[in-house]
Amino acid sequence: MTRLEVIPRRLLLRSPLRTSWGDMREREVLDVRLEWGEGDFGLGEAAPLEPYDRVPLAAVVAALQAYEAVLRDAGPDAGHAELLAACAAERELPHALAAIDLALWDRAGRRSGRPVAQLLAAGAAESVAVNATIGAEDRAGAAADAAAAVSAGFECVKVKVGIGDDGGRVAAVRAAIGPDVAIRVDANGAWSNAHESLVNLRALALVGLEYAEEPVHGIDALRAVRAASPVPIAMDETAAEPGAVASGATDAVCLKVGRCGGLTGLMRDARAARAAGSEVYVASAFDGPLGVAAGVHAAAALGATRPLPPCGLATLGLFEGLEDVLPPIGGMIAVPERPGLL
Repeated sequence: MTRLEVIPRRLLLRSPLRTSWGDMREREVLDVRLEWGEGDFGLGEAAPLEPYDRVPLAAVVAALQAYEAVLRDAGPDAGHAELLAACAAERELPHALAAIDLALWDRAGRRSGRPVAQLLAAGAAESVAVNATIGAEDRAGAAADAAAAVSAGFECVKVKVGIGDDGGRVAAVRAAIGPDVAIRVDANGAWSNAHESLVNLRALALVGLEYAEEPVHGIDALRAVRAASPVPIAMDETAAEPGAVASGATDAVCLKVGRCGGLTGLMRDARAARAAGSEVYVASAFDGPLGVAAGVHAAAALGATRPLPPCGLATLGLFEGLEDVLPPIGGMIAVPERPGLL
C-alpha cells in the first residue's frame, strides 16, 4: 500500500520582493512524501504561486488528495510512468503532478544510490551557473545589490522591470557592474502589447542586455516583439500555453519545474524547445528547497549536451533560514551529490 503525506510549509522572505504581478513577503509550498514501506520513500514539492501562475494552493491540495486514492493500491514495483499517467488521468494539474514526479525521481535516486541528475542524463554537469536576482526598487539599492553579486562571483544579474523607473535602475546596475557582466530583465508580461514592449526595450537596450524575459504575454505577441526587438527575447509565463514551448517564437525558453509538471515534463519541454531553435534555461518560481534542487538537477542534465545560459535558481537565500541550502558559490550552484534530489 502506498502512503501519500502532504505537509504545508511557510517560507518568509528576508525582504519583500516587488514584481509587476504584486509584492511577495512569504511563500507557502507543499512538501510531499510518497512511501511504500520503511526506508522506501521519495520526497517531492508542489509550489504554486497564485498571483504569478493563477494556480490556487487549494486546487493543488485537492488534486494531491485525489492522487492519494489513485496511488493507494500501487505496489512498490509499479513504474514511474504508469503512476504519473494514472494521476494525470484523474486530474491533470501540473503543479500537483510535479510533486508526485519529483517524489518518484527522488525515490529512484535513493534506490540506485545516485543523484537524480545522473539518472536524467549521462555526463550531467557537476555545477550550474546561476544569475543573481536584484530586488531593490531604487537606483542606489539596485546598484549596490548588483555590485555585491558581482563581487560574489555572479556573471549575470536579473532586474525586475515594469515596476517604475526601469531605465534608471537598469542604468544604475550597469554603471555599478561594468560592461562584461550580463544583465537580464524580467517584465513578467507587464507591457500590454508588442508596441509598448518595443518602446520600453529600445530604451533599455542602450545598456546592453542578455535577454528580456516575458515582455508581453502570448505566443503571437512575443513573436512580433522578437522580430523587431534589439534585445533577445525569452519566454516565461507564456510557456504554459499549449504549443508555446515548441513554437520557436522566442530566442530562449525559461523552464520551471512546477509549470512543466515535474522533471519528466521539464526534460520533455526542453527537447521540444531546442528542436524549435530556442535556447533553454531553468528557473525557480521562488520554490522551496526540493523544487530548487530539482531545477538544479534538471539544469545539470541539460548541460550535458550543450552549455546553458545562467539559470534562475539562486533564490533560496531570499528566505529566512535557507541561506545555506544550495548556496551559490562564485556564481555556481553545486549539484547535490547525495542519492535522490537533496
